Amino acid sequence: MAKYITRRLIWTPFVLLIVSFITFSLGHFGPGDPVQVLMGQKNNPIVVERIRKERGLDKPFLEQYANYVKGVVQGDFGESYRFTGQPVGDLIFGRVWVSAQLGAAALALGVLIGMIFGLIASVNQGRWTDPVTVTSALFMSSLPVFILQPLLAYVLSRQLHLLPSAGWEGLFHPKIIMPLFVMSLGPIAGITRLMRASTLEVINQDYVRMGRAKGLPERHIRLHYITRNAVLPIFTVVGLSLASLVEGAFITETLFGIPGVGRLAVESFFARDYPVIMALTLLVAAAYIIANLIVDIGYTMLDPRIRLQ
Repeated sequence: MAKYITRRLIWTPFVLLIVSFITFSLGHFGPGDPVQVLMGQKNNPIVVERIRKERGLDKPFLEQYANYVKGVVQGDFGESYRFTGQPVGDLIFGRVWVSAQLGAAALALGVLIGMIFGLIASVNQGRWTDPVTVTSALFMSSLPVFILQPLLAYVLSRQLHLLPSAGWEGLFHPKIIMPLFVMSLGPIAGITRLMRASTLEVINQDYVRMGRAKGLPERHIRLHYITRNAVLPIFTVVGLSLASLVEGAFITETLFGIPGVGRLAVESFFARDYPVIMALTLLVAAAYIIANLIVDIGYTMLDPRIRLQ
């Protein structure tokens, strides 16, 4: 396993280098001049050229890219175009923590409810409980956020005055309830279907029949024989979903006024704030690489039959 982990870690910088080069190229050769966007429509060409020179944007493409990579290696992601004088690292990592808290809570809630729904649907296959459970989860997850958010805000905030409609005051504040509910609907639907299919596959295995033939209690069989083996595919989905915690929720954070990294990404896209976009891309790419490695290692712990080569 040590050789496998070492090999994966050695390849990580090369993958990030490829991702950074593609993203940097798209920002450099794409339409729009970030300096002109920063200065507005009525800009002075002389001032534009001076700012471009100060930021090194007048240099050849490869030289700009080399300077950027050198800065990233030293922990410097540059300065934001939109927030003048604000280092990108300070701008991003404070908001990543906000998005990570909200995303982790939504993922945990979605996985827990999804596994329960999946088990209920699987053990009641052929009964009305099965299609009703799966259909309900899929229907709720299919509702767009830009429809669900105004509806929840109107009913729970304006009419009933039960919850605040927007903002962020921490993980244990009532303001998190509505965005937490909205963000957990997707994981609930996905985990429900996956858990149902995985459980139905495990139920028909020989060791489950053998357990029943030995006269073991049904509760013991469902917990130790069925559920334990059915959660293996869930582990893969949850492990990869951990990487999404650092990318935030673009629409949800914007509509609920949450100062997370997802909202920052939306604002940066419209403002052509390329240093922020570059840093976010590298951050998400690194998170998915680490998540994949964690999933591979975790699989060997959950299933001894799997060995990393």
